[in-house]
Amino acid sequence: MYLCRGVMLIIMLRRKIEDTLVEWKNKLGHKPLVIMGIRQCGKTFIAKHFAAENYKNVVYMNFIKEPKRINAFVGSKNVDNILLNLSAQIKGVKFIPGETCLIFDEIQDCPEARTSLKFFYEDGRFDVIATGSLLGVQGYGDEARKRRRKLIRKEDLGINSVPVGSEDIIEMYPLDFEEFLWANGLNWEVVDALGKFYREEEPVPAGIHTALKNYLNLYVAIGGLPAPINAFLATNNMNAVSKEYQSILKEYRDDMVKYAPDKDKPHIRECFNSIPKQLAKDNKKFQYSMVKPGGRSETYLGSLQWLEDAGIICRCYNTDITGLPMEGNAKDNVFKVYTADIGILIEMLGPGTRADILQGNLGGFKGAIYENLMADTLHKKNQSLYYFQKDSGLELDFLVRMKGECVPLEVKAKSAQAKSAQTVLKHPEKYGVKQIIKFGDYNVGRNGQLLTLPLYMQFLLDLEPEEIVLEPINADAVNAMAKEILNP
Repeated sequence: MYLCRGVMLIIMLRRKIEDTLVEWKNKLGHKPLVIMGIRQCGKTFIAKHFAAENYKNVVYMNFIKEPKRINAFVGSKNVDNILLNLSAQIKGVKFIPGETCLIFDEIQDCPEARTSLKFFYEDGRFDVIATGSLLGVQGYGDEARKRRRKLIRKEDLGINSVPVGSEDIIEMYPLDFEEFLWANGLNWEVVDALGKFYREEEPVPAGIHTALKNYLNLYVAIGGLPAPINAFLATNNMNAVSKEYQSILKEYRDDMVKYAPDKDKPHIRECFNSIPKQLAKDNKKFQYSMVKPGGRSETYLGSLQWLEDAGIICRCYNTDITGLPMEGNAKDNVFKVYTADIGILIEMLGPGTRADILQGNLGGFKGAIYENLMADTLHKKNQSLYYFQKDSGLELDFLVRMKGECVPLEVKAKSAQAKSAQTVLKHPEKYGVKQIIKFGDYNVGRNGQLLTLPLYMQFLLDLEPEEIVLEPINADAVNAMAKEILNP
């Protein structure tokens, strides 16, 4: 399906989150839905498309583009008052119980609307979908709330709170590699065939293998944000992709000034802009001194947290133990920083990088790019990120939980032997590792406990939590035994 935006054709990209939205709507007594995610990952489009397909009546409002809509929520504590206020603002609007979906877009600019989700849930007549780019950021909307403080009565000062227990929250990410394949016309049979080769550990036929390597390079060059993907699909031109990213990065940097706490505003851009330099090092541990000479953690820690909460970066924490739980072994002050979408990093690396990727001329930075790609993949699978490193120099790129075990993942730009992987596998009594998966520029293969996979198979990793089914405890039997003991 193609939609027209000016002279550019926009493809209706298929997204996995659509299935989640259907499940939400079909759930009896469902709560208002909040879709969180990085700016420009497609939240608005998917919310409007889903609502148009599933409701007879849709009422849409954007609190950034239509700031007057905020007034409908200020001081209002019940749904009827809010609807009355909105009907006075929006000509011809209809609110039909059971058939209407309200979309609150950019809800971070109207905390009162976020609070109102509690009232809509209790009322039950209307479905609500809210979207926001900065809802994870502590204190979001503070500046806007300060500007409106004179409009709020003293007794209403507590109204701007997150409605705990009255909303369902889901995280939306940019397109992953599988969704990118769909956008490029590959159907479910290709993905299923790749899954078969992955599970059975069989080499992928040459024709498919070569094509998928080329698609992965294309994905790395373009990234997963919908606008750059649509720009490429419409024009087949990487310059159009770059223009979209320039616009997106400007929005990100504007947000850093608009929404960040005053004390962090001067430092957030410095942290963000240092990411390529941080990843260019052999030791990719984030160093504050590389942000600015003499930089210290107390100056920049809040800035990094803001970038992470905004969904722009993801941190990968160090652990020197290859065991579970990884969170319990992680060192909070030792970490690497990756961009949450590979396309952001590629744009930050400057003009010509996309051509270098497609032509294979990346040189020494290739390893950092493919490490970030793995971080991107794991992040979009909603995984926390960890890596293994000891003072001895032993290092494994990522650790994941698979089927109840800690499994190291290695990402290699070249086919060189992974010395750390070999060391860990030779000493199971010390490290407790039964298998290592190494991704690189080669086909599927296994050598003992080392499984090698092509880089394009990262999205196939099964990281779903293992199901735990317990037999019910027979309380009646326990009660009966206790009774016999007390009354022999």
